Amino acid sequence: MSDVVLPLRHRRAWIVCSLILVAVVVLGSLIPGGSAPKVPMGDKWQHFLAYLVLALWFCGGVRRSAFLWVAGGLLALGGLMEVLQALITTARSADPRDMLANSLGIATGLIIAWLGLAGWALKVEGWLGAR
Repeated sequence: MSDVVLPLRHRRAWIVCSLILVAVVVLGSLIPGGSAPKVPMGDKWQHFLAYLVLALWFCGGVRRSAFLWVAGGLLALGGLMEVLQALITTARSADPRDMLANSLGIATGLIIAWLGLAGWALKVEGWLGAR
């Protein structure tokens, strides 16, 4: 694992923040549709942006060689959320277009990370004097 994860000094804090971020996406995916805040740009943009943020977040703490693992994990999360929406909620339904939006968000996040934001968590720790 140490050859994949960057040598972050405050690894536990990053893990806690990661878990909170994933929990927010899971809750947002599973709460009844009427409970979710309405956004003028529609729910496909919400999916796109949520998974873009997740991809950028996780690419900030791993080496570039792990980007495909990040993509696979996030695709699995998105797929699981669609399955759970179909199985355990009555107000939500699975939608292949949601997975498409998730996938486009993940791909965009990985491209942005590859082009310059990879390893941003190390830079943040450096700016905060944590390195």
